[in-house]
Amino acid sequence: MRRLWYPAGNGRTLGCVTETLAPRSTRSMAGPPVLGTLGLFTVLLGAALPLIDFFIVNVALPTIGHDLAAGDAVLELVVAGYGVAYAVLLVLGGRLGDLFGRRRLFLGGMAAFGLTSLVCGLAPTAWTLVAARVAQGAASAAMLPQVLATIQSATAGPRRARAMGLYGATAGLSMVAGQILGGVLVAADVAGTGWRAVFLVNVPVVLLGLFLAARAVPETRSQDPQPVDVPGTVLLAVALVSLLAPLTEGRAAGWPLWTWLSLALFPLVVTAFYLVERRAERRGRTPLVPPGLFADLPLRRGLVMVVPFSVGFSGFMFVIAVALQEGVGLSPVRAGLALTPMAVSFFAASLLGPRLVTRWGTRVVTAGGLLQAVGVGALILAVWGSWPHVGGLELWPGLIVAGAGQALQLPVLFRVILSEVPAARAGVGSGVMITVQQSALALGVATLGTLFLTLVPDRGMGGALTTALLVQLAGVALTTALSLRLPREIA
Repeated sequence: MRRLWYPAGNGRTLGCVTETLAPRSTRSMAGPPVLGTLGLFTVLLGAALPLIDFFIVNVALPTIGHDLAAGDAVLELVVAGYGVAYAVLLVLGGRLGDLFGRRRLFLGGMAAFGLTSLVCGLAPTAWTLVAARVAQGAASAAMLPQVLATIQSATAGPRRARAMGLYGATAGLSMVAGQILGGVLVAADVAGTGWRAVFLVNVPVVLLGLFLAARAVPETRSQDPQPVDVPGTVLLAVALVSLLAPLTEGRAAGWPLWTWLSLALFPLVVTAFYLVERRAERRGRTPLVPPGLFADLPLRRGLVMVVPFSVGFSGFMFVIAVALQEGVGLSPVRAGLALTPMAVSFFAASLLGPRLVTRWGTRVVTAGGLLQAVGVGALILAVWGSWPHVGGLELWPGLIVAGAGQALQLPVLFRVILSEVPAARAGVGSGVMITVQQSALALGVATLGTLFLTLVPDRGMGGALTTALLVQLAGVALTTALSLRLPREIA
């Protein structure tokens, strides 16, 4: 084992950090753990699975409702149950990886994800599917934080920058690919499985991932493990549930009294959570989310930007899927494939990102925001001028430009947020970042989706889509303005 010390900015010692155990095939007896190319591919595969599954269900919901005789409220739970469990447990998953080993949690989370995917695919009733989706979200929360924590702990220098860029590209592509893949699988009706294929497809991928991870992913953990902060864990869970549950279920349930009481409870619980965590940190204990972590300027400013970006991204993906299927009359597979140009441009631009950041620093994020604004503006003009006779050719220019702009923002933001987080707190830092992102993704579907569906009866599908895109454009403008406050260089 080797003990490393990281100095704080004031010259005092901040703490001692990682890293220790690795499989024989991936380390020397004396050297630190190293994440090789195959190991990086494996953890990125693990990162893609939960994000794909967040979006893959969107186009399958009508078929699920028909087959399982499920109403809108239950179908909302199929999506919300996964998203809420995922968001609530992410920080805890990061902490457990710091304590017990990130490779161990990655393997356990991936195995549980495969098992719960199998249960989802075989679910005989709607409520069985809801329960399995909640469990699937919990498994994702155990697996995903270990990806970034392993990258932070087992890479350095240009290799870390490249790995972080690939992680961001993987995250963005997964969110678009999930919707495309969902439409293709439902339409293909593989072996008569119908909608069940969107879950069953995970099983062979998980088996491959487990095989590779056991051989190529090094073990890392904190050398100074601390017990789990039970009060902080409970308060964070209550806070996120009190916010996300009413927003995701409120519209389908008709906004009953409990939704308003839950939203009123949210600021109170957040305040209690902050006070408990601050007191624990001042007493020398290790809270679930150390308030001192937010003294890191790149982390704080990057997290603020992730919120409007993710809200707009997920809201757009939900709204465009509904509009193309119910407004234009496209099939699920054609609606999904309409987004292919966006995925291709995102991938191409993300490959250029690291080189551009080396030369221009975080101003690449600003340029990406301006590019995305042009793309969203082109989409607004296409919908306003051609609805309802709008198809791929009319949307493609806007999708291509917007996808490229998003690719110049998201990967760089992830890198900025974690750039100065010490390796000992890699699990906590990644858990906090992914929790913010996942909560914002759920908020995007709840807020932009609710706005869109509320406006449809009065303004029609085209008018509602135009309004939703204008709101997204405002979010892009906010993100672009905030990017000017990022530190120019990335550590």
